[in-house]
Amino acid sequence: MQDFFESELARTIPNEFITEFPGGIQLWIKREDLLHEEVCGNKFRKLKYNIAKARELKHKKLLTFGGAFSNHISATAAAGKLFGFETVGVIRGDELADLSKDKLSPTLRYANACGMKFHFVSREAYREKEDPEFIQELKGQFGDFYLVPEGGTNEFAIKGCEEILTDKDSDFNFICSSVGTGGTLAGLINSSRPDQKVLGFSALKSDYLIAEVSLLVNRKNWEMILNYHFGGYAKVNRELIDFMNDFSEKYKIILDPVYTGKLVFGIFDLVKQGYFPDNSKILAIHTGGLQGIEGMNRLLKKKGLPQIAR
Repeated sequence: MQDFFESELARTIPNEFITEFPGGIQLWIKREDLLHEEVCGNKFRKLKYNIAKARELKHKKLLTFGGAFSNHISATAAAGKLFGFETVGVIRGDELADLSKDKLSPTLRYANACGMKFHFVSREAYREKEDPEFIQELKGQFGDFYLVPEGGTNEFAIKGCEEILTDKDSDFNFICSSVGTGGTLAGLINSSRPDQKVLGFSALKSDYLIAEVSLLVNRKNWEMILNYHFGGYAKVNRELIDFMNDFSEKYKIILDPVYTGKLVFGIFDLVKQGYFPDNSKILAIHTGGLQGIEGMNRLLKKKGLPQIAR
């Protein structure tokens, strides 16, 4: 199993030059989205050592949490299929339980095709996902399992995300990543050089991630950027969609609307504001998440908004 992860990582993950702004400021993107086709980006990193631990403990089942469009749900289902684990997804939104399979989101249809079983719960119940009594109830229903937290973030996920940066990245002044649960950012902070600054672009309309990440790291060379959530998690508008489509057409790199689209938009805007000193080299981490575009486009169509190009 580890041979699989190591063989995938043995492929060169390129840093792709994007553009040079006025003042000699350069933007590069690390193409983590080019990791494994189904278990890609930061989810590949987060699951690597979790899968290894589950096998070490002789678990045969993985249970995790997520929404109807969750990259983590999709990746966990795919990893379960690859490595022979049963998978259970505790899905936010009990109203989804009444939908036929063909009316589920593309993400959930894919996860189901990988063999994942769903347990739909109300949004109120979902908030108890870290409560020991709730976890015990799930064990009573599904038997023994290895628990992977929502978004995959735990000590094993952080360990995996520490491997995103390599010695070849030491000449960048700024490392930038979107933030959902904080695990990827924590890994980047831990593996960054002291003279590098790590910027986390929150995908949530909240500042609580500052406290969350502070609990995970002991270093001070980072900052949380809170101004580019576009209204909250998975919220988008025409300005963001137009930016993503223009970026895709110009640079031939597809961004996802929940994370990397907002990240790259934010970097471009901060450059305009003069945030980055002249001659800065910026490395943005493309964390994948492209599987969610199909589902997002369905929502955008209902709202009369443009489609995200793929």
